[in-house]
Amino acid sequence: MKKNNLLLLLFLFSIGVIFAQTEETQEPTSSAEDLAKKLANPVSSLISLPFQTNFDFGVGPFDGFRYNLNLQPVIPVSLNENWNMISRTIIPIVSQNDVTGKGNNETGLGDIAQSIFFSPKKVKNGLVLGVGPVFVLPTATDDFLGANKWSVGPNALVLKISGQLTYGALVNHVWSIGGSGINDVNATFFQPFMTYATKTGASFSLASENTQSWDNRVFGGFVGAYYSKVTKFGKQMVQLSAGPKVFYGNNPFNPEWGIRATLVLLFPK
Repeated sequence: MKKNNLLLLLFLFSIGVIFAQTEETQEPTSSAEDLAKKLANPVSSLISLPFQTNFDFGVGPFDGFRYNLNLQPVIPVSLNENWNMISRTIIPIVSQNDVTGKGNNETGLGDIAQSIFFSPKKVKNGLVLGVGPVFVLPTATDDFLGANKWSVGPNALVLKISGQLTYGALVNHVWSIGGSGINDVNATFFQPFMTYATKTGASFSLASENTQSWDNRVFGGFVGAYYSKVTKFGKQMVQLSAGPKVFYGNNPFNPEWGIRATLVLLFPK
């Protein structure tokens, strides 16, 4: 655990240096403000590649540690003059120790989640809607890193854009339809969020992620507060963000607390 703490301190120090540099060197631009607003909208017409890192501490009854890197490419496709289709993929890479048992270590790929949203291009009164299917693929390389089930269900998003403020919620439900896993999947995911984007490309977000497993009567979730900044590395537009997470619920494998930091590569048109 001491090694994990040292890596975390080095990581936080590097994030702080990067944020300080971007604040000093970046001039406020309308494009940075626009990008910050688009990033607050999960179904905006912006191609992006987030690298989301999660450090979770005090995981489960053995006081374990989990590192989770989520690769989350977002690709919008224009279907016609009225509709966009947005593909959002989550590819988790997990490394954990003392989670499934004292001295146990698991590292590998988790289950991939693929979401498709159909969203109207025209925004009326700042209201944005998106609906479509979500699929969970049994790609985990270790039985402890996934459910070993093919799962599918509906996915919906509603949000409101009001000046610098964007707020709303994403919800989906998945049922298992096959696979070799012992336990069936019957779970609801609910994610309310709120983001305030400044005119300099900085933003402040408050978001919660919650999962209810109905068959097991297990609920787990967390709330996170994040600071983000749109800036440039050379010619590449990026967004950097970081903040703490606090967990709650009756899931016995909930961490006590965690930290999330994200690097998003942006590809504006």
